[in-house]
Amino acid sequence: MSEQEREEFARVARRAKDAAALLAPLPRSAKDAALHAIADALVAHTDEIVKANGLDVARARENGTSEYMIDRLGLSPERVAAIADAVRQVATLPDPVGETVRGNVLPNGLDLRQIRVPLGVVGIIYEGRPNVTVDAAALCLKSGNVAMLRGSSSAYESNTVLVGVMQDALAGTAVPADAVQLVPGTSRESVKHLMRARGLVDVLIPRGGASLINSVVQESTVPVIETGVGNCSVYVDAAADVAMAVDILVNAKTQRPSVCNAAETVLVHADAAEAFLPRALEALKAKGVTVHGDERVRAFSADVVEATEDDWYAEYLSLDIAARVVDTLEDAVAHIRRYGSGHTEAIVTTSQPAAKRFVALVDSAAVMVNASTRFTDGEEFGFGAEIGISTQKLHARGPMGLPELTSTKYVVVGEGHLKGQVT
Repeated sequence: MSEQEREEFARVARRAKDAAALLAPLPRSAKDAALHAIADALVAHTDEIVKANGLDVARARENGTSEYMIDRLGLSPERVAAIADAVRQVATLPDPVGETVRGNVLPNGLDLRQIRVPLGVVGIIYEGRPNVTVDAAALCLKSGNVAMLRGSSSAYESNTVLVGVMQDALAGTAVPADAVQLVPGTSRESVKHLMRARGLVDVLIPRGGASLINSVVQESTVPVIETGVGNCSVYVDAAADVAMAVDILVNAKTQRPSVCNAAETVLVHADAAEAFLPRALEALKAKGVTVHGDERVRAFSADVVEATEDDWYAEYLSLDIAARVVDTLEDAVAHIRRYGSGHTEAIVTTSQPAAKRFVALVDSAAVMVNASTRFTDGEEFGFGAEIGISTQKLHARGPMGLPELTSTKYVVVGEGHLKGQVT
């Protein structure tokens, strides 16, 4: 990054920091009014947004980007309307700022409360999906935070227009326009500068593939909340209802394969393999899925390709899935612990003891029992548009809604209390 670019980033970051101080004390009514203004502006500028997005999509196709990734990148009038509706939904959600987490009167008479407060300036680094630009900004704004957005260069035209529309909308509200910022530049250096803006940026949230998240975690001096990598598994237990298991697997894999909560691995108990695999392999084939299987899976179909060690780790984000036969539930859990990403795992079973044991043993952010992995989502959980799905264990885990975008502070009220004073 040139000196000029570095100075421009510093100016943007300082404006963000100043805006955070103005935004934090605003009441819910002011933030909700701003969100509705953003939603209305998005709809009003749909043609402009879609036109800019068309430039990004055309460039992606010229660069040989897969259709699955282009699906993530693309915006249509219908998708813009859905994004605006998601912003309005965020406006209906309770405001977490000021909420009392816990509190009591201490034996010495001091009134102690722990309350939720904004994190401050939240940097979001993400790939491809311009809807994240608006979702992230809306959630940050509602929780009293400033959003510093750094999308991928592949969506630069879309993101530039989206942020401009949001800033113009905010200009007519009590929320400062600088509460939504686009990090200047498209080079990797601009990303690095955001990762090293300790003191100006309070927390970073990367959303994307493993390489992006690992890079941010390893190189950032700003605290990071890890999100997104989804090597999700479906385990078909010995006591599974076969028809249910096939339906869940097909939904988890194919309903939208390019997202982090899509299934990437299926593990089948040996006692269920003969009844389940022929039907499952046929159903997956009908949906265009390539199955990468171990020797025991390949015995059921010549269409199954040989799985490699890399396949067990893979987050395909495509119509591919890894498949393995296991001898016990514990073997399935051992596979998940070794190869999984800690995102979402599902068990299909009619056995309550098996379900309880799987839930107890699997160490992931979400565990589904007889349900598709696709349900791990902030909106599905009733949180509104999520900022991401955290796969770490500190501060937040699973879909991150508004409360997960806050920290806390203690408010202590006394009546002239002095340390060491006997009351």
